[in-house]
Amino acid sequence: MEFKPEDAYLEHRAAARAWVARNLDPKWVEEQESTGTHQTPELHRRLAADGFLGASWPAEYGGSGADPALATAVFQEIAGAGAHTSAWNTTSMVLNTVLHVGTEQQKKDWLSAAARGEMTVVLGYTEPGSGSDVAAAKARAVRDGDEWVINGSKMFTSTADASTHVFLLCRTNLDVPKHRGLTMFLVPLDAPGVEIQPMHTLGGQRTNATFYSDVRIPDTYRVGEVDGGWGVMRVALVYERVVSAPPTGATWADRGAAWARSVKQADGGAPLLDDPVVRDRLAHIAIETEVARLMADRVTWMVRTGGMPAVEGALAKLYTTEGDQRNLSSLLDLIGEDAVLQGEEGDDFVRAVEAAHRKAVVGTIYGGTSEIMREIIAERKLGLPRSRPGN
Repeated sequence: MEFKPEDAYLEHRAAARAWVARNLDPKWVEEQESTGTHQTPELHRRLAADGFLGASWPAEYGGSGADPALATAVFQEIAGAGAHTSAWNTTSMVLNTVLHVGTEQQKKDWLSAAARGEMTVVLGYTEPGSGSDVAAAKARAVRDGDEWVINGSKMFTSTADASTHVFLLCRTNLDVPKHRGLTMFLVPLDAPGVEIQPMHTLGGQRTNATFYSDVRIPDTYRVGEVDGGWGVMRVALVYERVVSAPPTGATWADRGAAWARSVKQADGGAPLLDDPVVRDRLAHIAIETEVARLMADRVTWMVRTGGMPAVEGALAKLYTTEGDQRNLSSLLDLIGEDAVLQGEEGDDFVRAVEAAHRKAVVGTIYGGTSEIMREIIAERKLGLPRSRPGN
């Protein structure tokens, strides 16, 4: 087996970079960082206009026919330029789930709207007090004829301030175990009774608390069967936990080595890179980065070949996010006292490591905490008994 990293999108790289050069305004990167909202509407519209949203979707559901490999390369180049497309990331997760469990009309209507750039969807799972135990959801949906009335609240509905809908997990049955009394809905965020309040994170991203007061939606906005929301949720979580391979380019080990080559040791003599301890740390970072890449490639391959990598996604997510924290912490140790600088101070590498370290803190929470990932691996891969009482 060949483990050498390959750029699977090499033939599209020049075109993707040219597209980004024409369409990505550098000020948008600054705006995303300063506001914490990791979505730019104009960039999203341009991606839609050129067919890059939903490029891999079937034509009957709004697929544009654009080359999916070129679309992937464009998104990689956008990320490499420091910009985020967070609302599209969650939209893709949700609508890939709809492809599996939605009605024919939902697939035609929602995927087509998303491909045109008219619909973006955020995740409405976590609630105050329940954390990663999303099955403990208390937000209620009560049927009223052909409509549902929703009351409750959600936490960490990131990018809700820049999106059109929320994928909302609600309790619809109080008389059955918690996993069996849930139903999933797609709720318009401009519906009467929806309120969005900002929450700012350690990593600088804005997330939101959302509140639902007698929000009415038609039954056609229900995704999956009544009380079948947990099954829908399990499909959605597979897509959320798929860790994509990072954009091609310098890794943290590469960038750390370049930095250590450019600075002197404490005595002002040899470059810091000559210190064997420094080289050892950078080697560990390089090894962990390569392992994470291979795990991500495996998950990506499984999805593309029709698999549902629930355990493999949990493995990759756990290893990658915890490795990010370890590796960035190690780089901060190498940097020393300058590592506490934030904002405009310090050189580019130091600022980048400091900012990435803060953002990595939440990486082990999004998509399920590390503890939840370990439970999935223990139960579904190793066959160990549940660590919590079943419900």
